[in-house]
Amino acid sequence: MWREREDEDVKRVLYVQTHGRATPERSATPFFLATAAAAMDNEVAIYFTMNGPQLLARGAPEEIVVPKAGGGGRALRFFIDQALDMDVRLFVCQPSLDLHGYTMDDMIEGVEMIGGAAFNDMAIHADAVISF
Repeated sequence: MWREREDEDVKRVLYVQTHGRATPERSATPFFLATAAAAMDNEVAIYFTMNGPQLLARGAPEEIVVPKAGGGGRALRFFIDQALDMDVRLFVCQPSLDLHGYTMDDMIEGVEMIGGAAFNDMAIHADAVISF
């Protein structure tokens, strides 16, 4: 699922998001870090498994508010849009869609579905794998 590596100096960073709607305080960090990594000219992807697909369900990014110390916060959509603008790829785990009764039609635009073998291949070829 990684793009063909044209420049050996480009690093590949794979983030794994396992948390969903019940923990909004854990929802924005993978997007924030992935956006920063992409801004540093790395190839970056986030893989959503277990409860992670809940964050990508249509309507959820607008409803989930990422809390901020001192009150307030931003909608998760803000962080997703920043990541997408930096060409961060969003992959969802096919079995995790089934776990929550989702189909790809339930996902926001820009999400791609992969299975376990493709994820393992990405992890093997990544320069860094970071899990949340």
